[in-house]
Formats: sequence, structure tokens, C-alpha cells
Amino acid sequence: MRQKKQRARWGRSFWAKAEMTELHVVADLWGKESKSLCEESLSEFKGSDVAFNNPEVKLHIEKKQITVQNGIIRVTFSNPEGTILGISYNGINNVLEGRNNFNNRGNPRLCRYFDIVWNSPGAPSKLWGIEGSRFSVIEANENEVELSFSRTWNKDNSSPPLNIDKRYILRRGSSGLYIYGIFEHPEDFPATEIDHVRIVFKLQKERFQYMAIADDRQRLMPTAEDRSTGQRLDYDEAALITNPSNPKLRGEVDDKYQYSCENKDNKVHGWINLDSKTNKSVGFWMITPSNEFRSGGPIRQGLTSHVGPVTLNILHTTHYSGKEVTMTLHEGEPFKKVYGPVFAYLNSVSRVHHSEQVLWSDAVQQLSEEINRWPYDFPKSEDFVPTNKRGRVEGQLFVQDRHIKGGNFLYGENAHIGLAVPGDVGSWQRQSKGYQFWTQADKLGHFTIENIVPGDYNLYAWIPGIFGDYRYNTTITITSGCIVQLGSLIYNPPRNGPTLWEIGIPDRSAAEFHVPNPYPNLINRLYIAKPLHKFRQYGLWKRYNELYPNEDLTYTVGVSDYSKDWFYAQVPRNIGNNSFHPTVWEIKFDLPFVMRGIYTLRLALASATRSNLMVRFNNPVARPPHFSTGLIGQDNAIARHGIHGLYWPYSIEVGSNVLVEGSNTIYLRQTKAMSPFQGIMYDYIRLERPEA
Repeated sequence: MRQKKQRARWGRSFWAKAEMTELHVVADLWGKESKSLCEESLSEFKGSDVAFNNPEVKLHIEKKQITVQNGIIRVTFSNPEGTILGISYNGINNVLEGRNNFNNRGNPRLCRYFDIVWNSPGAPSKLWGIEGSRFSVIEANENEVELSFSRTWNKDNSSPPLNIDKRYILRRGSSGLYIYGIFEHPEDFPATEIDHVRIVFKLQKERFQYMAIADDRQRLMPTAEDRSTGQRLDYDEAALITNPSNPKLRGEVDDKYQYSCENKDNKVHGWINLDSKTNKSVGFWMITPSNEFRSGGPIRQGLTSHVGPVTLNILHTTHYSGKEVTMTLHEGEPFKKVYGPVFAYLNSVSRVHHSEQVLWSDAVQQLSEEINRWPYDFPKSEDFVPTNKRGRVEGQLFVQDRHIKGGNFLYGENAHIGLAVPGDVGSWQRQSKGYQFWTQADKLGHFTIENIVPGDYNLYAWIPGIFGDYRYNTTITITSGCIVQLGSLIYNPPRNGPTLWEIGIPDRSAAEFHVPNPYPNLINRLYIAKPLHKFRQYGLWKRYNELYPNEDLTYTVGVSDYSKDWFYAQVPRNIGNNSFHPTVWEIKFDLPFVMRGIYTLRLALASATRSNLMVRFNNPVARPPHFSTGLIGQDNAIARHGIHGLYWPYSIEVGSNVLVEGSNTIYLRQTKAMSPFQGIMYDYIRLERPEA
């Protein structure tokens, strides 16, 4: 008891010393022995309003501005637009850049905005900053304030036909702001198409220099001015830093797409202020505890933080997919969806040396806490479904392929399994309207999907190492509080006969193929000596001409090594003067004999950008080709350092009459060559012979 009281006193003393802003990360100021005790105290008392005597949440309303504060942060909004004008924290009057006009409606120069890129069908896209026309207080007490800034579509052509409610929540003892939005398209609204929905914060450029988006992706960053004085490269987003304020950054390439990541990993990222004058460091983080409102599944890629300094939350996007995932709301189609809540989190430590890892570790810990509390019980919107009204699905996935392990059942180890709007096999990666709920199976294929919003779903899955997509053919209806036990599910992947040969790994990525070294004068030092991130370097597509100066790629089955001899992307050949020519890759293989019947070529693409892949057997000019994808893809993954975009699986029947005993050649011609980025990435290729 005495020890517990002592810990309580130390915890209160620590919190007072931190002036309600330093959080638990300043514990290391106390030294190693007291740090351990202090951290234990904080574990016991963090989040306890009584123990820490946190000030109550206060709301102040004026004609043009609204302020909420809780003794840790103070947030100011415009009234009734709901634009965040400032966030005050730890002695910084406003962590946001405040030099631009916040009423410059929808202008991307704004320092903080919640916006939409949209268009009427057939019309050009527009950027529209979401601004409320009505302000209301949803909840206001000593423990929590929730504010609403809503707007009803007024039938004008300058904004999308949507009713939108922006919500902000500040809670007692919380070092951050919760943000969410409710989007509604009633039946009587006209059609619209939505490409992007995002929340963006632009931080004070003099303060925030260090960016962190993962344990192994952190660095001091160039400034926006460094980019503007640098050299533009093949597109606007990429700049060579030539005269930076920090000489160590000279000669580097900066491109916001180099900092993209997949939905499953896009959970916490942000910036750190390293202030040597005050010897204090402050972190600003975007935390996303759930991906249920994001489209495209677990490996869909999106932007995170980038030079500005900018941190953003991509709620919906067509990046790395193109118009395939545009949210199209038809006339007469009702739609309603809650995006978020997400959490803008701030932390600090009273030292600069090594503070980056301290603040990053604390942000990761905060993410864990937010995930454990999801779905939150405090948002007041009736459209946000609480835990007790959600459902759960359980099961076990097996794989049975008669040509793997003698046809015995295999566990669906590490399978990605999710619920999404009912559709065709694999349709989940192109869905953008409904919610999606994903998990990953364990080594025995067991899976549990929790906190599912009521509705009708299909269950989808794909398994690393297995070609194709699985779909459970029965619609699953989730009701309030239900538990759906599916039992054993069996995936029979596409298979017509034994494998003759294969190239690559069926994992929806081109990462296992040859990713060349970057040009020494076009590098991003963050990714040096990090092979898993090598593909993020700029200009790798240009290396194709150098590696294959005279002849296109030829791969010989049984001799070549795909990790060395299969270039990561089939791109056009640069023939000079900004002109390009289609490339034809060859796969050579021997057949000791040809069986009568149908052979099958399984061909999976990991990416396609305005491409048309033609496949021919033993005749490079066969008319028509034996197979053509037609014009496909808009994911721009080659230019945007993505290593994959949308997944395109094909099963191509090959008559035995086009094959010969002895040497055979498959010709893969990508016919489109108007730009260096029109190309494809392969995921996996397999040739099957007929059954004996």
C-alpha cells in the first residue's frame, strides 16, 4: 500500500512537472531508476482524470471563431466553416503554418483542410474544400466537447452533391483531436464521381524538419524552398535538391510518392520539431486506428507525410489504382458513410538529443491504445456504430490444390481475409463505397474478423504464394451483436494440370524480381542499404535501356534467375528525342514432348498503366495474338515507386498445336509506348500442361 501511494505521488508530481503537456516520454529526464518507477506510475494513472486532476474541457464560442481547450491543447475553428485555424500546444501558439488565407476556399495552399476531388460524370475533376454552413454543439461537458460543422448541398455546380457533417472531438486529458466526417448522397441527388477524400495539416515550416512514417523510414527532410530551388525531374512531384538549406541533402531526390505505404501499415506517421533553442521537441502525428472506411483492401497504397511539412490522412483515393476505384454515386442511389474518427496526436519531450525515437515510440504506443479502444464509444453520431452493435465472423481457411503436396489440404497460412460489399471474385480491390474489414489468418488458417458494421457482405481472401482469389459464395449478413461461425472453408485455386515451370512468387508484388541500383546522382539516402525499400528510389525505370541496350529481355527457364534476370517492370524502350518504342520480352523453355490437349498459362500482373499486353507462342507476329489484355490500368505505380498497383490475374488456354517438341518461345509485347511510364509489372507466370 505504501509503495502504491508513493507511486501515485510520483505520478502526480511527474504530470505537474510536465505541465500537462510532456506526457510520459519525459520520464527519461529523471534517470534510469526513477524512469522505471515513473513509467509504471504513468501506466497506472494515464487516462485517469481523477489521479492527474486534468482540467476540464472548455468551449468558447464567438461570432467568427470557436475555441476548445483541455489544458493540454487548444484548437481554434472558423465559424461556421469548421476550418482548423490553429492548434496551440506546449508553449507553441500554433503548430500549423499560419501564413496563408484560411478562407481561400479549397485552395491547396491552405495550411489545413478537409477536401474532396470530384466531378460530375464526363466533366473535369475539381478540388473542393469542405466548409460547413451550420455550426452546432453536439456535446459539451467537462469531459468532452463534440462540434459539428455541416452543410447541405444547395444545388450549385461548385460543390459535390453531398450532405456533409464534419465532426471534431476534444476529450479531457487527451493530447490530440479526433476528426471524422459523415457523407450522405440522398436518392434525389444527381450523379457524382469522387476520386479523393483527405484531411491535411501543413505544419510550421521553420519548426518541423524531421519526418517519421515507420521504424525504418525516418529522416531529416528538405524544405519546400529546397524543392522550389531544385531541379524538376520527369514530373512535378520529383525534384533534385541542388541548393538546400541543409548541405547534407544536396544531390538527393525528393518525391512525395517515395513515402507512400499500404493501408495495413498506414496507421501512424508525422513530423517532429527539434528546437535546440528551447531544448524541447514536439511531435505531430496522424493516427488511424481502423481502415474500415478506406477502399481497396489491406495492400492498397496511399500517401502519408511529405515535404511541406505536410501530414495527411487519405480517407479515399484513386492513387495506385486510377479511375477503377473512383467512387461513382449514381442518380437515385442512396449512400451514407462515416469516415473516421482519426486522431491528430501531439507529444513532446524536454530535450532534443535522440528525441526522435522517444517521440516516435510514444506515437506508436498511442496508436496501440487507440486500436485497443476501437470502435470508440464516445462519438455521438448515430451513424457511427458502437462495439455492442457490431458483429464478428470466425472460421478457418484451407487450400486444396491437387498438384501441391499430393492434393492434401494445406492451411491458409497468413491469408488476407476480409469482408466487403458483395461482388465478383476479387472485386474488393476496386470497391470504394462500402466498409471493408480485413484480418490475416494465423499459421493454421484460423481467422477472426471483429467489429463489423451491420450489413450484407461477401468474404474474400487471397493467400501469399497461391495464385488467384477466393470468395465465399454465400452472402454474409451481419446484424447487431452477432457472431457468425463459418467453420472450415476450402479454396481450390485455379489449376488445369501440373506445373511445367513458373516465374516469380504469386504475392501481388514485383518485389522479388530484379530491382536495379539507383543512379548515384538521383538517390534518396533514406533507402540506401534497405533492400526491402530499394524500389522506392527515383528513376529505376530508366535503367532498362542500360541493362538491355540492344535486345529486349530474354528469360530462359531452368537457366535464368528471376531475382537477377527479370527486370521489375516492362517499360518502353527510350529511342531518344522523348520517343519510345514497345518492348517484347521472351520466355524460352524446352518441351521434351507435346501432349495433346490444352495447356494453361497463368499470368498475373502486379501493375498496369495504360498498357496492352499481347501474348504470342512461337510466332512473334501472329495475327491476332494468342491473347491480349486490351487497354488496362491507370495505377502509375512505375512512376510512383509503388512495386504494385491493382492485381490482374489471367488464365490463358494454349492449344497443343502452337507448341513444339524442343525449344519454345513466349513473346510478351507491351504495345503502348507514349511515355516512359506506360508499362506493367509482373507478379507471377506459370505454365501448366494437360492432365495425363
